[in-house]
Amino acid sequence: MHKSETDVKRILQSHGSALYRSACLLVGNPHDVQDILQEVLLRYLEKSPAFQSGEHEKAWLFRVTTNCCMDFLRFRKRHAYTDIESLKECLPCPEQKNQLEELYALPAKYKTVLILHYFEGYSVTEIAQILKISSNAVKKRLQRGREALKIVIQDEYASPGFVTGNLQHPITKLTNAKKEGYHL
Repeated sequence: MHKSETDVKRILQSHGSALYRSACLLVGNPHDVQDILQEVLLRYLEKSPAFQSGEHEKAWLFRVTTNCCMDFLRFRKRHAYTDIESLKECLPCPEQKNQLEELYALPAKYKTVLILHYFEGYSVTEIAQILKISSNAVKKRLQRGREALKIVIQDEYASPGFVTGNLQHPITKLTNAKKEGYHL
């Protein structure tokens, strides 16, 4: 039995608010809840389950909603990330915020090794194992990432009227921020 658009409308009218509330309680973010409910409705249309009663249909919808929420939470836990905006709040001066933005603007292969090495404290060998590349590739990416970051930041400092006294390497400045107690 194929489900149609009228079946989806009926479900949304009869169970939509209850599904939304339960997903909100599990996930907490309304935007994520909308995505989850869309996934639930897609599964409803794809599976086209035959239900014995209205209560069986309601129970199925709640079970699928709960499963989708749990899948979402597991994914978010495994693929945790730090929002750059919240990270900027931890940095003491605007100069470091600009440097962090420049770091995040680098290509992923350079940015990854720089973050793993300088912020997370992994050795070249450990990074090679994590990324499944050779140690020489890690060293080269570190070198190229440092050079790219140095060029961009030195261009900032080269602006007219800006006096640079003792220029530290930008990565050194950012890692010193961590050592001073800022959790990056």
